[in-house]
Amino acid sequence: MTVSEAPAKAHPHNYGWKHTVKKLTVTWARWLHIYLSMVSFGILFFFAVTGLTVNHPEWFTSQQKTVVYKGQAPVELVRSADKLRIVELLRKQHGIHSELSDFRVDDAQFSVSFKGPGYTADTFIDRDSGKYEVTETRMGWGAVINDLHKGRDTGRGWKALIDASAVLMTLVSVTGLALIFFLAKRRVSGLVCLGVGAGACWAVWTIFVK
Repeated sequence: MTVSEAPAKAHPHNYGWKHTVKKLTVTWARWLHIYLSMVSFGILFFFAVTGLTVNHPEWFTSQQKTVVYKGQAPVELVRSADKLRIVELLRKQHGIHSELSDFRVDDAQFSVSFKGPGYTADTFIDRDSGKYEVTETRMGWGAVINDLHKGRDTGRGWKALIDASAVLMTLVSVTGLALIFFLAKRRVSGLVCLGVGAGACWAVWTIFVK
């Protein structure tokens, strides 16, 4: 074999640089995947379980309870149309802790609504007499966790937690996918499983959703 025909050898410097990058990538991907999975375990578990309960709301229909309260608000307060004080009065009188969702002013009455996870309280106040009626509906713990899953009537804090959980689940998925490319013995089988899962989702969408 002549000198020109001899196979070219990788430059030691290039090989060392590539090896270092690969090693760092694997290390960080594994570290992030493990610890992000542990940090987000509770959130992931909650949204996994409630994904099932959201799909079967009929399991919890028997939990709903509705109670009607009647009361008398000070006439001067009602005639002043002080929304803040009226809302605080209703909260204090009936232990309402959910957020105010609507306050409508009509010629004859006020309509005040509170909503929270698995909870509603609708109030109608007569503007002349100050008499009011509160219809409070508690839909049970099943409806509560389903509303938490969907972020319905949950407030800013819980919505921020949903956003954070979405970011964490994305990072866990991406780091897990990155790791499979560095596991030579598992790479093909792992990618095959990925393809099967994606294909199954596409098939379900095509057959049942479109």
